[in-house]
Amino acid sequence: MTASIQDPIAAPEEELASLKQMLQRRLDQLIPAGGERDLVSAAMRDGALAPGKRIRPLLLILTARDLGCDDDHPGLLDLACAVEMVHAASLMLDDIPCMDDAQLRRGRPTVHRQFGEHVAILAAVALLSNAFGVVAAAEGVASDSRNDAVAELSAAVGMQGLVQGQFLDLNEGEATRNEDDIANTNELKTSMLFSATLQIAAIAAEASPMVRQRLRHVAKDLGQAFQLLDDLADGQTGTGKDIDQDLGKSTLVATLGVEAVHRRLREHLESADDHFQRACGQRGATQRFMHAWFDQQLAKFH
Repeated sequence: MTASIQDPIAAPEEELASLKQMLQRRLDQLIPAGGERDLVSAAMRDGALAPGKRIRPLLLILTARDLGCDDDHPGLLDLACAVEMVHAASLMLDDIPCMDDAQLRRGRPTVHRQFGEHVAILAAVALLSNAFGVVAAAEGVASDSRNDAVAELSAAVGMQGLVQGQFLDLNEGEATRNEDDIANTNELKTSMLFSATLQIAAIAAEASPMVRQRLRHVAKDLGQAFQLLDDLADGQTGTGKDIDQDLGKSTLVATLGVEAVHRRLREHLESADDHFQRACGQRGATQRFMHAWFDQQLAKFH
């Protein structure tokens, strides 16, 4: 990493924009363009480089910094990009016709609409493969720590993470479910990748086991909060995604109602805040970033 990652809270808009530009440039380098007829490479780049919020890679970098990681850590940006590749791959798979059959993502036609379902699946698999390769080669990280990071990412993707969460959502989402079952699916679909994100940040910062355990609690709460926010936004326009994608599903919004979900979301954020503070010893850039982001999103409902 050639540029220093500065504190994005001193001047939030400018610094966050700068950090996102760094992520964009590095993703562009890590996912090279193929030949003119290489549709899989084109689909990989479309899915990963399309403008997005970049919440997970930003969280990884900010959390690592709050835990004392050197600003100039040579592998930190690559670790963040790997997490974003996994996230992008998961969205591409979520969107295909045999899954959610989504037409829009980030305000653009979904990858399968542009390149075909077969290309979208291959591109997602290639992005996942690329992500693990990037983690395994991350500079400035000891070999056993790289193995640990790969294990965290693998757990987030597999049968105790995204894969199982997506299966439950597809297989049971339209059935009557209780609150615990819905929350369990949300944890697998969303919290597990947040957990890998924060664990990899802790690995880069060489944090203690106690800190890492606190961050697992943070990830659980953040994942639930993100999923609740996503459920609340389902019927809204201007999200860049299909409207009413969850129509007929047993979400917590459908089960508890909008007001109760707003309260529960705030409770998860307060819990995440408490665990973050216990992990980092003080309120840091990560917490301020997340508070600002959620406040901005929730303001759209008023």
